[in-house]
Formats: sequence, structure tokens, C-alpha cells
Amino acid sequence: MAITSIDIDPDGLKQAKELTGAKSNREAVDLALRTLIAVRRQPAAVERIIGRRFAPEQIDAPTVAPETQAPAARPDGR
Repeated sequence: MAITSIDIDPDGLKQAKELTGAKSNREAVDLALRTLIAVRRQPAAVERIIGRRFAPEQIDAPTVAPETQAPAARPDGR
């Protein structure tokens, strides 16, 4: 990871930490960067979803009632 020295508005940083619950300046800045990237990528992702075409066998796939589904494994293994 790169070490970068930047000037950040202290009031903005304090407010970001309060709003997000970040415990450190670094955590607040990391969250801000991830959020910005996600927000800017979201329209392209939505367009890809809208533009997706499904084969008939995908459209007519059987469904499973929620009460019979096993819980999905989470990426963190919990």
C-alpha cells in the first residue's frame, strides 16, 4: 500500500468519521474512496443488468420457496 501525504479539511474529516463511525482518519478516507468508486461504477453495472439477455431455460427456471432454501454462505466464511 502506498503512503501518501495529503492535506484534508479537518472539519470534513471529523464529520466523515462521525457519520461513518470510522475510528481513524485512515479508515474514514479508505471508506470515502471505496464509496466514491462504488457510486461511480453503479450506473455502468445497472446498464449491464438492464442489457442482459436470458435464454428461455433461464427464464423458465424453477423457483425454490424461501423457507426451503439453505442460508447462503457469506464471503467472510460466517
